Amino acid sequence: MKPNPASRKAHPPAIDRRRLRRVFERLLAHHGPQHWWPHDGHPFEIMIGAVLTQNTAWTNVEKAMERLRRARALTARRILALPQGELAELIRPSGYYNIKADRLQHLCRWYQEGGGFQVLNEWDTATLRRSLLAVKGVGPETCDDILLYAFERPVFVVDAYTFRLFQRLGLIEEGHRYESLRAAVETAIGPHTAFFNELHALVVRHCSGTCKPRPLCQSCPLRRQCAYNRQLVAQPR
Repeated sequence: MKPNPASRKAHPPAIDRRRLRRVFERLLAHHGPQHWWPHDGHPFEIMIGAVLTQNTAWTNVEKAMERLRRARALTARRILALPQGELAELIRPSGYYNIKADRLQHLCRWYQEGGGFQVLNEWDTATLRRSLLAVKGVGPETCDDILLYAFERPVFVVDAYTFRLFQRLGLIEEGHRYESLRAAVETAIGPHTAFFNELHALVVRHCSGTCKPRPLCQSCPLRRQCAYNRQLVAQPR
């Protein structure tokens, strides 16, 4: 789903703070709070979920997580102790289970070698992000999922839905990189963990149900401020 990085612009787009906040407010009013990864979730479980959710629906992740719980394997020590094939079988519902088993064990090794959550949580965000990105199988989106939801750092998670919605609204032009869009949103809003949490969840909800590849513009709360919708309306019938 992700655009080709080689085709994206390197310079950060400028995003209008007021426009972005209006988008947020309308999505929140339309869809309501999403309650993604609430604060009572254990940070380590959130980290595991961030890997399992790669290229699959969250319902499949929940099934895989429940299988890990029933096997009493939802700790870094137990995941590392399991043969990779056995771990892969436990997380089978999440898809790409052999690849994800390998990635989970690399993440758990990093987690243990770093001293666990309490020690890692003392690291500054930039250092923590660099270290996570060096873990096999942890790309920018998974890394920022972990930073935002497990470590509660003010980092915005960008995904293909974000590119689609922001381009259609005219907030950005086509061709921007992950890092430039992330930086632009963080610069426009400032360090605001709760805002980034809710905005990311709302974008995913909206684009999976309304702003699809073939969008349902008539039911969209953003249609009046959407450049893409204006183009559709202006086209001769």
